[in-house]
Amino acid sequence: MKKNIAVIMGGHSSEHDISIKSGNVVHKYLDRKKYKSYRIVIEKEKWLYLDENDKEFPVDRSDFSISPNGVKIYFHCVFNAIHGTPGEDGLLQSYFELLGITQTSCEHYQAALTFNKRDLLSVLRPYGIRCATSYYLNKGDIVDKEAIIEKVGLPCFVKANKAGSSYGISKVYEKKDLDAAIDNAFSEDTEIIIESFLDGTEVSVGVITYKNQITVLPITEIVSENDFFDFEAKYEGKSQEITPARISKIQQENVSKLAKQIYRVLGLKGYSRSEFIFIGDEPHLLEVNTTPGLTEESILPQQAKVAGISLEELFGSAIEACIP
Repeated sequence: MKKNIAVIMGGHSSEHDISIKSGNVVHKYLDRKKYKSYRIVIEKEKWLYLDENDKEFPVDRSDFSISPNGVKIYFHCVFNAIHGTPGEDGLLQSYFELLGITQTSCEHYQAALTFNKRDLLSVLRPYGIRCATSYYLNKGDIVDKEAIIEKVGLPCFVKANKAGSSYGISKVYEKKDLDAAIDNAFSEDTEIIIESFLDGTEVSVGVITYKNQITVLPITEIVSENDFFDFEAKYEGKSQEITPARISKIQQENVSKLAKQIYRVLGLKGYSRSEFIFIGDEPHLLEVNTTPGLTEESILPQQAKVAGISLEELFGSAIEACIP
């Protein structure tokens, strides 16, 4: 019997449209011999099911069911393709856990932790995970630019603490530009993190549970045509994403071991994609994404392709890990 799979997409953040693209790709490539795929769009105003003609039907939030033909349809598994809130920060994970519906991404605590850059780094530092020097600000705090520069130096990165796809990030070279960068970060979140600039090769490492084994995918080297790997570089072709990365064997071993350690220490499941910058041979962690982009052009699917894993296999494996 085919399993009913709800592919959730959309969300409440600036990443809404990117998530819709990811969700549509998952829907397209799910094996129709095994699964009945249903596109579910989660928005602030409404939750809806889109049929193949894009006709809208409401979702019953009391039990997460749909009734497009007057007969209730329940789901065996939820495939989470929402980037940002409420799919990447633990809110929907908690909802599905309460309803007893399994879903493909990590659990609610891990999602909330990884989505909060400041908390994530604080948890991982005792395990010897290297990262940039950082300075924290909350909305309403007094901005002491001298103290910021004294701690992190220039240039530095000003980031929204809870945001993805490089929204709310600026690279700052001069003290006079800090105010604008801080305002930009606060446009995405009420908390920000300011980090020292790490000058080295940037890589992205995908770790997945594939056929019940924690698997590190081929590593991707990020070469941005812009000043850093910003939104334009990620989504508008202003970067090279080279898989496998042009790094030494010792660098490859170090970052693969570290990415797998992070996956295990945090108790993740499903997909993760961690970003690192090398200082010498030592990788320094930037962030961990637990619902990474899933379009054909996204980094994780690129890595899976190099590993010989098709999109059908990649997406199906996440579902099978939930409902073997």
